[in-house]
Amino acid sequence: MNSKRTRGFDRRTFLATSLAAAGGAVAPALAQSEPEYVTAEREIVRRNMSSFRALDWRPYFSNLRNGVILVDTVSRSLHYWSEDASIYKLFPTSVPLTEEMTRRGRTSVVRKVVGPDWRPTPSMLARNPEWPSYIPPGPDNPLGTHALYLSWQYYRIHGTHDTRKIGRRSSNGCIGLYNEHIEELFALTKVGTQVLLI
Repeated sequence: MNSKRTRGFDRRTFLATSLAAAGGAVAPALAQSEPEYVTAEREIVRRNMSSFRALDWRPYFSNLRNGVILVDTVSRSLHYWSEDASIYKLFPTSVPLTEEMTRRGRTSVVRKVVGPDWRPTPSMLARNPEWPSYIPPGPDNPLGTHALYLSWQYYRIHGTHDTRKIGRRSSNGCIGLYNEHIEELFALTKVGTQVLLI
């Protein structure tokens, strides 16, 4: 009887160890969806991943012409469907800090830029006069590695080098993605891709 317990324990230990090892292999992917983290000010910030789920495009778009992007500012997620509906992607995002900075409605991609530069808007500079007036492409650029410019002035879907921002209210109006996700989305979209922010 004692040997059965030992075998059962060993089997459980083996399974737990195997699962932990397997989990380690996918840790970078799982790390992107951590439920919370501690800021420099030692406050716990919880990320809103509870409603991060696949959606159907039909309630939001009448067609998939040029492909479509749906940004859900509540669940902090971006959904992409290709024109022929063969590709569907779901990415976590950052969203604007406040309701006042959040714009909703229909727009489209009007320009695509690899290695975007960045200039803060007049309202950003008014709120933050210490900010530089220009940041060239590179690791300090708030737009990350790629940017999709929308028909609304100053609004972008872009990458970020600061991965702590994803899953949070952290932007001044734009929608941010991990750099590897914006690179993937950038390759799928084209000028004319339909965009809806809800």
